[in-house]
Amino acid sequence: MKVLITDKCHDRAKEILSEIAEVDVLPTMSEDEYVENINKYDAVMIRSSSRITKRIIDTSTHLKIIGRAGVGVDNIDVEAATERGIVVVNSPNGNTLAAAEHTLAMMLSMARHIPEASKRLHEGHWDKKNLTGVEISGKTLGVIGLGKIGSHVAKVAKAMGMNIVVYDPFAREEVVKEIDAKLVKDLKDFWHEPDFITVHVPKTKETVNLINKDTIAQMKKGVRIVNCARGGVVNEKDLREALDNDYVAGAALDVFCDEKDITTSPLYGCEKNLVMTPHLGATTYEAQIRVAEDVATQIKIVLQGGKTPNAVNKI
Repeated sequence: MKVLITDKCHDRAKEILSEIAEVDVLPTMSEDEYVENINKYDAVMIRSSSRITKRIIDTSTHLKIIGRAGVGVDNIDVEAATERGIVVVNSPNGNTLAAAEHTLAMMLSMARHIPEASKRLHEGHWDKKNLTGVEISGKTLGVIGLGKIGSHVAKVAKAMGMNIVVYDPFAREEVVKEIDAKLVKDLKDFWHEPDFITVHVPKTKETVNLINKDTIAQMKKGVRIVNCARGGVVNEKDLREALDNDYVAGAALDVFCDEKDITTSPLYGCEKNLVMTPHLGATTYEAQIRVAEDVATQIKIVLQGGKTPNAVNKI
């Protein structure tokens, strides 16, 4: 058996899979390169840089499983994989703490102008008067998506003195009660409440452009928005306009529509209170080990004829 690992997955993945298969570790490839090489492999393991398209999947003759070392699988054509009987797995828990902590770090950095303050100080400017921030204690944090990451963010924010309002049609009542949050069942009733909004949802037809000019208009003037979930959930053009006209007081984004070239984003060059990081939510030493071990173990199980509980499709 042969396994392909790409997108700079942690070395632990190769260690685990080498126990049962020949493993190639290659750089991220284009679709054409995948099509040229995919027939060599029984399994492929990727992170966020690769896209496993229908064309790649339909070209494969031996592929049994595709593993995504992370949470989201929007860079895999799951429907095409299912049609071909190929299992798709992810690591739903491995990135939880890293992503939640990064969300909180982004929110605090935005609230206290930390990136700009550091930049100015490195340039030799002691500029306190133009860097007055806001406290988060006593403010309302709106959480869209109360899954593993969203609920951890909410718990920590609550401990820091924030009031929590939640929108999630699938939220479990016991989790909402544990956080001491307010659950809003209609999204139209959600937008006007928060001082800060953070999104923790997958990228789907229902969530693309979830935050746009129309929903922003329903928010409080001076709202601050955080997106460490998926690019495209926040409409970047509409957010830029809201930042430029001071309706949105600040934003912090770790994910973007085009993560190959940030210069194509309408947010590029924005000089307002905007914090941007290059999809670092899961980029901690600990998280990279966890997701590599998790996904590699699942691939190993499937290649040995077993079943994994974390398959995102039914085969």
